[in-house]
Amino acid sequence: MRSIELADFLRRRREALRPEDLGLTSGARRRVAGMRREEVAAQAGMSVNYYARLEQGRGPQPSTSMLTAIARAFRLSTDERDYLFRVAGHAPPDRTFTSPHVAPGLMRILDRLDHSPALILSSMLETLVANKMAVLLFGDHTTRTGMDRYDVYRWFTNPESRLVYPPEDHERQGRAAVANLRVAFGQMGPGSRAEELVRVLMKQSDEFVSMWERHEVARRFADRKTLIHPEVGQIELNCQALFTEDQSQALLVLTAEPRSAGQELLDLLAVVGHQRF
Repeated sequence: MRSIELADFLRRRREALRPEDLGLTSGARRRVAGMRREEVAAQAGMSVNYYARLEQGRGPQPSTSMLTAIARAFRLSTDERDYLFRVAGHAPPDRTFTSPHVAPGLMRILDRLDHSPALILSSMLETLVANKMAVLLFGDHTTRTGMDRYDVYRWFTNPESRLVYPPEDHERQGRAAVANLRVAFGQMGPGSRAEELVRVLMKQSDEFVSMWERHEVARRFADRKTLIHPEVGQIELNCQALFTEDQSQALLVLTAEPRSAGQELLDLLAVVGHQRF
């Protein structure tokens, strides 16, 4: 690990950032030009003391998961992320469709979406990051591990994952998930994580087998969704998807028509969520 280079890189990146770059409010009494250490630590999900020691060149070698969190907090490009990994003494991650590094362009948009549920998905329908409204609506899937990280796996192995959709939409949602997995399987090929996921699901779900054999191939995100929340009820929302240039990640944004019942329920969900937290 090149501690001095790592420390200098982290400090320079922090000083170059502004709170508004991350969708935060700077505040009238702010005395520093860039981000505070505690703000960066909060964004990366680590203690202020741990981050401060890294910036001072006296911290332990950070793990790859910690570096991934730092790269996301700083909204680093792929080249910047690779540099961060190298000076920290790790080989940079492969630039594949399964990389956990979130596209900074999508993150910058997500940072500015406070009132609409929004989440960033990998090509295999893995939730990489979600804003507070999306967590209130769908639950927090970013902390899941193994195969359980993938929406399509949970859909065919855990009946509770379907409760967010009305029963009449279950077949359509299942086929859409399988068609998305077909796209990822075609991109990633034999020996990939996508092939492993297909193999596991073929053994565990006859329903998946029948849908997989349809050979439907498409990036499917319905433009209108009916969702069911246990506390506020059924919500009608519009869904828009924004893809990265290589189609490896997608930002999903759910909105309601102005002054509609859906908007009233989203507003209610926000209030219920604040009370819960």
